Amino acid sequence: MSLRFHFHPLSSYCHKALIALYENGTKFEPVVLNLMEPEVTAQFRKISPFGKMPAIEDTKRGHIINEATIVIEYLDEHYGGRVKFIPANADNAWQARMWDRFFDNYLHDSMQRVVADSFRADGSHDPYTVEQCKKRIFEVYDYLERHMKGREWVGDNFSLADCAAAPALFYANTIYPLGTQYPNARAYLGRLMTRPSYARVLEEAEPFFNFFPLDPKPQRTLAAA
Repeated sequence: MSLRFHFHPLSSYCHKALIALYENGTKFEPVVLNLMEPEVTAQFRKISPFGKMPAIEDTKRGHIINEATIVIEYLDEHYGGRVKFIPANADNAWQARMWDRFFDNYLHDSMQRVVADSFRADGSHDPYTVEQCKKRIFEVYDYLERHMKGREWVGDNFSLADCAAAPALFYANTIYPLGTQYPNARAYLGRLMTRPSYARVLEEAEPFFNFFPLDPKPQRTLAAA
């Protein structure tokens, strides 16, 4: 098997790349990482210099690919299938990439900063940053709510943008739930969570949800608003 995928089932950015792998039934060897083990970390840093997940080794083509977005673009180009994550139409393609950046930079990053703060020792928390991230997350909810009116996916078809949206929105909703004021965004998250590719990712992640540092813990089903 030419693809070795290094990841952890709880990692949101790993979710993003796994969705693409499962969408097209791409065959790969899973390498689950426990970065609490120094030897594992040292070995992984030979593949990912900063120890960031996910990463793919393509032994057939002799490449190592880091960063979830680039992993998906690489799969699209060299291991493509039924679903095209970067649309063939040039305008649709830049829009998919733009929304990918939107979800990563504004929602995913803000969500991860809130989660990271929960790991800080008492006396070293950063309530100002947490509050600013909360504000940004709800700004994203507002924008997404307007965009998703009358839409099934972010673009005309399921794409890179939706791979980015799924884990960012899933974990953000765990921290700051989408209430009744966001029916379009909430319905979109529901479609993402029940799409077979992400449903499979969440099923595989469920045994690790207890390690999520905040309460309530993530759930595979969308809670009632």
